[in-house]
Amino acid sequence: MKLIKLDAIDSTNDFLKAMASKDELENFTVVTAENQTKGKGQVGGVWKSEAGKNLTMSVLVKDFLLSNEEVFNLSVAASLAVSETLKSLNIPDICIKWPNDILSYNKKLVGILIENTIKSDGRIVSVVGIGINVNQTDFSELPSASSLAVILEKTFNKEELAVLIVKKLKEKILLWKTNSEIFWNDYFNSLFKKGVPTAFRDNNNRDFMGIIQGVSPIGKLQVLLEDDSVAEFEIKEVKMLY
Repeated sequence: MKLIKLDAIDSTNDFLKAMASKDELENFTVVTAENQTKGKGQVGGVWKSEAGKNLTMSVLVKDFLLSNEEVFNLSVAASLAVSETLKSLNIPDICIKWPNDILSYNKKLVGILIENTIKSDGRIVSVVGIGINVNQTDFSELPSASSLAVILEKTFNKEELAVLIVKKLKEKILLWKTNSEIFWNDYFNSLFKKGVPTAFRDNNNRDFMGIIQGVSPIGKLQVLLEDDSVAEFEIKEVKMLY
């Protein structure tokens, strides 16, 4: 894989998107940064990371998504690639919090942000941004977060971790046509709080109870409500309280 290592950048996603718009970059080109000053989370959120301690990376993915209806497939592939890599490193109790946060012991280890660009010829080019708490140990300002170093009490090589994740992501994408149903089932089975009564808060600040049933093909969270109806929510329309 082509790896571009930066000391500091505002956003690895923005950097890679800009490069991809000008050059015919190799598929699965990776950009990493020791310090990301304006890391992005879902729907305008912020990804905070201690400089030099964590893995901040973006991966270019081309020729995978063929339509807007398929966009969430990449989220499934990326979530599984990261979670399976962490399991291979013996990180325990790994699960996926919809849509694509990776947790261990209910603490957030990984955030994933996928940004898609539609080219003039209709092709969809994607940038998969992955932020992993690796060697940071102070989470006094982020009580719902943790890191690989905290959990296993040792430090990790960030570049080796990046290589493992990209290898796994390429594997998922290459096998997608024949294994998509298996991968979706793996994603469903890994969902945090799936099938368990859970408290939620909607974007009108109303709290309610529901049970996660799954995720629709276009990525909406499906929740069984107390009146036995099933509601579907977009990202940021609902927050899980736990």
